[in-house]
Amino acid sequence: MSDADASVVGAYLQALQDRICSALGAEDGAARFREDRFEGPGGALARPRALEDGAVFEKSAVHFTHVRGDRLPPAATERRPELAGASFEAVSLSLIVHPRNPFVPTSHANLRFFLARPPNVEPQVQPVWWFGGGFDLTPFYGFVEDAVHWHRVARAACAPLGAGAYPRFKKWCDEYFTIRHRGETRGVGGLFFDDLAEGGFEKSFAFVRSVGDAYLEAYLPIVRRRRDTPYGECEREFQLWRRGRYVEFNLVYDRGTLYGLQSGRRIESVLASLPPLVRWRYDWQPEPGSREAALASDFLRPRDWLGEAGE
Repeated sequence: MSDADASVVGAYLQALQDRICSALGAEDGAARFREDRFEGPGGALARPRALEDGAVFEKSAVHFTHVRGDRLPPAATERRPELAGASFEAVSLSLIVHPRNPFVPTSHANLRFFLARPPNVEPQVQPVWWFGGGFDLTPFYGFVEDAVHWHRVARAACAPLGAGAYPRFKKWCDEYFTIRHRGETRGVGGLFFDDLAEGGFEKSFAFVRSVGDAYLEAYLPIVRRRRDTPYGECEREFQLWRRGRYVEFNLVYDRGTLYGLQSGRRIESVLASLPPLVRWRYDWQPEPGSREAALASDFLRPRDWLGEAGE
C-alpha cells in the first residue's frame, strides 16, 4: 500500500458507512435508513442513505460517494490553487445526525480522499493526493461531561500522527466551524484537517481510519446519556432556533456544501445535511441567566476542554 489507492480508501469508507448506519438504526429502534444507489462510468458510485422520523433521530444522512471528474471544483482548490483545472478522483463519507430530543447534540463527520493530476503533467508522474475530514459536535444544551468525553475520544483518535496532532486539528476545527457573521462557533468542536499527506499514504490512511472508527465511540455514549431527558415546548423551540445557526453555516461557509453544488452532485444529497425543521425568530435572545443563554456564553467559544478537566 505504498502508492495512494482510492479504491482501498473507498472500500474502508463503504464498510464504515455500513457500520455507522447499523449502529444508528439500532440505537433509534423505530426507523431504518433508506438507500439510493447511482452508478457511473469508471466505477463511479453514489450511495446516499437517509433515516427520517425516528424515535431518537429526527433525521440522519450518511452518504458515500466515489466520483471522477475532468476539473476540480473551486471549493476543492481554494487552498491549493496550483491544482485548478486538474482532473481528479475522490471518495468520501459524509454524515449528519439531527436528534429529536433537544438535550442530545447534533453530530457531524466527514472523511474524504482526493487524487488529482494537474494539467500538462506527464502520465507517468504520480498524481497529487490528500485526505481531509474530521468530526464535530453541536449541542443545544451544553454539558461539560459530554464535551470532555467527545474531545477525549478525539484526542485518542489522533494517536497515529503523534501527540501534536490533536491540539492542531482541534484548533483548526474551532476556527473552521465559526459562524463569523454571528461571532460564535457552531458547537464545541472536535477535529478538522485538510490537505493531509503526512508520513506517506499508509500513515495518513491509518490516521483517517482511526478518526472514522472513533466516531461511534465518541457519539453514542452521549446519545444514550441524554436521549430520555424530559423536555417541553420551551426546549423544543430553542432547539429549532439554534438549528437556524446550523443552516446558516452550511449554506454560507461550508466547503463541502459548496463542493457538492459546484461539482453538479444530486441536490437531495448535497442538502441532506439540513435539519428537517428549523425556526428563525426576529431578534430573539435567550433570557439572561437561563440554560439557553449559557449555551452561547459557556459553550460556543473555543475552550481547552481536556485541560480544564485536568487531562
